[in-house]
Amino acid sequence: MSSLVRLTNAALVRSLVNHSARSARLISSSQKNRDAATIEVPKKAAAAGPAAAASSTTTGKNWVSYGFDRKDETNDRSAMNASFFFSVTLCLVLGSVYWAYVPDPQLQDWSQREAYLELRRREAAGLEPISKDFVDPAQIVLPSDEELGNTEIII
Repeated sequence: MSSLVRLTNAALVRSLVNHSARSARLISSSQKNRDAATIEVPKKAAAAGPAAAASSTTTGKNWVSYGFDRKDETNDRSAMNASFFFSVTLCLVLGSVYWAYVPDPQLQDWSQREAYLELRRREAAGLEPISKDFVDPAQIVLPSDEELGNTEIII
């Protein structure tokens, strides 16, 4: 079975290679001198000096806002970092730790421990685990046979 799978995989790979070889176009990637890009700097920008160039780089020409501040890149980035820190670190991580270690709110662990202790005490005293007279029979009011009639009683 495994050799059949290998054969089908090999045939699939071979067909993919053949298909890609037929549809491939060869492109020359050699650099020619006429292909080199040059940038012409206007005389006004060169005359303005390095101060103007430094101010244009701080605004971030390719800056895309995270949506917190559309005018200032540093405020936008710091607001994004703060919001992700509070939401991920404080809410998710610390919230998960709190939820994992919170005490038993419905006291299920306590009631189960108490039940095991009571069972051990009754077994050590030689009593039944649950007494058939747990509730005093004198306090229970049962319907008479006439009141029950043909009602099926399942025990």
